[in-house]
Amino acid sequence: MHDITGQCAEFVHGQGEDGLLHIFVPHATAGVALLELGSGSDDDLIAALRELLPADDRWRHRHGSRGHGRSHVMPALIPPYATVPVLGGRLALGTWQSIAVVDLNVDNTQRQVRLSFLSH
Repeated sequence: MHDITGQCAEFVHGQGEDGLLHIFVPHATAGVALLELGSGSDDDLIAALRELLPADDRWRHRHGSRGHGRSHVMPALIPPYATVPVLGGRLALGTWQSIAVVDLNVDNTQRQVRLSFLSH
């Protein structure tokens, strides 16, 4: 799990207007989550994903490391995109909300994040 809230805030900073920030990860094993980070919620999410999607041999998608198929199922639970309102050039997140990329794939650690801004 990687916190990208700061990069997203930098991207919209100075837009000086209202709109929508769209976050997309173009990967078959990654998702974008809005949640509280650093208080244990992030660890709870990873623990829940490990329970729901164990790294074992049950998966039909079998290339890569053991349990790699779970990585390809995860984006159905945590989609590879999110949209966040922007007000006055600032992210309109809740008090404890952060933006994180979630990826269970241990075979490929290189990830891209595509950000786009739609002004009102």
